[in-house]
Amino acid sequence: MDEFRALHLPGTPLLLPNAWEFGVGAFLAEQGFRALGTTSLGVSAAAGEPDGAPSTRDITVALARRLARLDVLVSVDIADGFSADPAAVADLAAELADAGAVGVNLEDGRADGSLAPVDIQAALVQAVKERVPSLFVNARTDTHWSGDHSVETAEKRVKAYAAAGADGAFVPGLADPADVERIVGLGLPVNLLFLPGKVTFAGLAELGVARVSLGSLPYRVALRAAAETASAVRDGGELPLDPPSYADVVALLP
Repeated sequence: MDEFRALHLPGTPLLLPNAWEFGVGAFLAEQGFRALGTTSLGVSAAAGEPDGAPSTRDITVALARRLARLDVLVSVDIADGFSADPAAVADLAAELADAGAVGVNLEDGRADGSLAPVDIQAALVQAVKERVPSLFVNARTDTHWSGDHSVETAEKRVKAYAAAGADGAFVPGLADPADVERIVGLGLPVNLLFLPGKVTFAGLAELGVARVSLGSLPYRVALRAAAETASAVRDGGELPLDPPSYADVVALLP
């Protein structure tokens, strides 16, 4: 975890692209990215399952094991831990660490759009850290996805997760500079989601953010690129991108 933690520099943030399958991860690694995350939406959609559903637990572990073969550091999006039982979530964390992952994202958002009670979520964070102290736990609070949009609520939750042992704080949806600075001021390395048209990488760096995630954006862009490629061929238009060759992709594989 020390190497991964060292990449979280406030003001010089780690840009963490998110992969949903091995080929994408291998291609990103070849482009020089030192660390990769996974995206629960991409992993779930690729498997034909609901986002973050317990049915994607084993798929998530298998992907982490494959990505860990690459010369990159891997942080895994485990949604809400796929369980409400602290022991089960700690078991998952241990399995991921054994697979080669160096970090996890653990979120307090629930499938119905609510937030887990803060004490219950803190217990999950604590259970993971007690079981696998070396794992970088990025504690995600979904205040700004739940409709709360309250920086005060986000601050309360980040403090609670920090007290439970979290190594970093992730507040997706946070963008207002004053609010960002307030969360950064709590002392944990802060991870924010890149929001096209709302934030810039350079701007987040100036605010002291330590990590910027792309989340499901690469997966969603890939969907659009696939559709536009098919449409261009059908309609006689130009291909939207210059893709790697067949041989280039084969060369990425074991």
